Amino acid sequence: MAELNKKILLVDDDKFLVDMYTLKFKSASFEIMSAFSGEDALEKIKNGYTPDAILFDVIMPGLSGLEFLEAIRKGNLAPNASYIVLSNQGQNSDIEAAKKLGIDGYIVKANTIPSEVLEQVQEILKRKNI
Repeated sequence: MAELNKKILLVDDDKFLVDMYTLKFKSASFEIMSAFSGEDALEKIKNGYTPDAILFDVIMPGLSGLEFLEAIRKGNLAPNASYIVLSNQGQNSDIEAAKKLGIDGYIVKANTIPSEVLEQVQEILKRKNI
């Protein structure tokens, strides 16, 4: 039996990257919604979008990715989602700060091609469902 389409919320201010990852995830039968800021993503979740995974950049205008995650956690807005950082910020301090907020994965964009990002997200979602 085919699994239901998983829902992804992709939060990044880089329109080119959002478009590229949207195509990649859609081709793998994911339902994907994009947001170009943390505020936009929070609004979508507050309006009832319930993603299975949230991929977000750390550096964004307005709310940073970690501030966005803190707001989600404080409001218990998407309690069942997997939280995955997708960023070029690969320093240990960034990774540790994100881990303290309870992320499920940390992917460094510069070191990962889109098909590998897709595989890692699928793996994280599989682990969470076991």
